[in-house]
Formats: sequence, C-alpha cells, structure tokens
Amino acid sequence: MARTTTTASRPTATKTVGSGRTGEQTASDLAFYSRAMKAPALLDAAERLAERARSESWSHAEFLVACLQREVAARESHGGEARVRSARFPAIKTIEELDVTHLRGMTREQLAHLGTLDFITGKENAIFLGPPGTGKTHLAIGLAVRACQAGHKVAFATAAEWVDRLAAAHHTGRLQTELIKLSRYPLIVVDEVGYIPFEAEAANLFFQLISNRYERASVIVTSNKPFGRWGEVFGDETVAAAMIDRLVHHAEVHSLKGDSYRMRGRGRQLGHLPTATTETD
Repeated sequence: MARTTTTASRPTATKTVGSGRTGEQTASDLAFYSRAMKAPALLDAAERLAERARSESWSHAEFLVACLQREVAARESHGGEARVRSARFPAIKTIEELDVTHLRGMTREQLAHLGTLDFITGKENAIFLGPPGTGKTHLAIGLAVRACQAGHKVAFATAAEWVDRLAAAHHTGRLQTELIKLSRYPLIVVDEVGYIPFEAEAANLFFQLISNRYERASVIVTSNKPFGRWGEVFGDETVAAAMIDRLVHHAEVHSLKGDSYRMRGRGRQLGHLPTATTETD
C-alpha cells in the first residue's frame, strides 16, 4: 500500500503574497513564519501595527521596521531577565529604588554618571566604601542589574564566596581556566570585602582575581573597611597595596557615610546601637 504524507499547514513555496489572499490565509501564514523564525513578539504585535500602519499611511518598509523593532525589544528584555537570573543576586534592587536622600558621600550627578555604565565600557572599576547600611550593596546590585539589562554578562558574589569558588578551582587544577572564564564577564561584583579576614592562600587567590581583570574588565567592590585597613583584611600589607593599586588605577571611588539605612527609625526600639565609623585615607 502506498504511503501518504502530509504537509501540515506550511505554506507552499510558490505561493505569493498579494491580492486575492483572504485575511485568514494571511493570518495563518504569519503564524507559521513567526513560529519558524521563533519571533512570537512579532506575531503578537503584527495585527496592531498593521491597523496603525493603515491609519497613518505607513510605507511597507516602515511597517516592517516597526515589526522588527518589537521583536528585537522583546528579545533584549528576555535576555536581560536571563542575565539577571544568571548573575545570582541575593535580591533584585534597582538604582531607581535607592533613597538618594539617605545616600551621603555621593551626589545625584555622580550617581547619574555611574548609571550610564560608561565605566564598564572603559573597563574601569567602581568602589564603594563605608559603614554597614549606607547603601553600598544596593548601589552595586542596582548598577549590575542595569548592566544586565544593557546586554552585559554579570556575576555577583561576596568576597568570601569568590574565594571559595577560586579555592575549589585551585584545588582541582582549574584555577587558570576559571580565571579565563571570569575574564569574559564585562562586570563582576565583589560584595562585603572586609567582613571576614582572609588567610594567606585566600588573599593570594583574591589578588589573582583582581589582577587578572586589571585593564581587561570591570569590577564593582563594596567594603566596610577603608583602604588603610585592607592590610588587616588580607593579612599582608604588600598584597593589599598591590591589590588596591590595580583596583583604583582606573576607578571611581566613593566613601559613603551616615547611619544604617536599615536601622533608620528603630533606635528607640533597639536601644543604644554602636556607631560604625569609616576613617578616610
């Protein structure tokens, strides 16, 4: 018995678009080709854009550009969401959500300049120093989220987590491979430098991370310690000085001041709280 095949609803190659086609045929073909191109946003927007094109007398080229713009915008949005998930932020915070009235040590103009992400394009760094609760991590995450939305691949971790990651690679003979992999990220965020002191091996691994990115890719660093006390953190003044030299050579450094934003308004409930201070270098 002869076998029969079906062609489903795929339009024939010889069919041309033009007069004589029904609206149902056009809609069916549009659905097929949108699926074939994996362009769902184009399909969703096409009918609305067609109505607008007719009412505003767009040319065929203008209509096509509008359709493609919708699809590109949708893909960029989805890509940004995927990059945000991949970055592994502890929470999603944006620059717009930052209470700039509490942000002491940085002007609105400086914040707006950082928000342009020019420092990433220039392979420069951004460093935020200050006591706990002054907005350092919020700033770091907000800028990194914006970088994700702008198309940059980002990785976030605390200083201790970065050291653990590098130590695991080092102990399995993959340290250089891991450093090369990380160098492909236009931006990494190193949060909470100074909360936990490093042993010699950890300090050396952290130095290699910073050195490997010097003038190649950007780093955002937050720390509760001024540079003058980083020798305590890394257990070696020479290593700390070499690291700071590489970090600040091409960097915007902001020393934030003030009381903890998280504790604002809770002084009476919690009683006397110790005041965190950060001396300047």
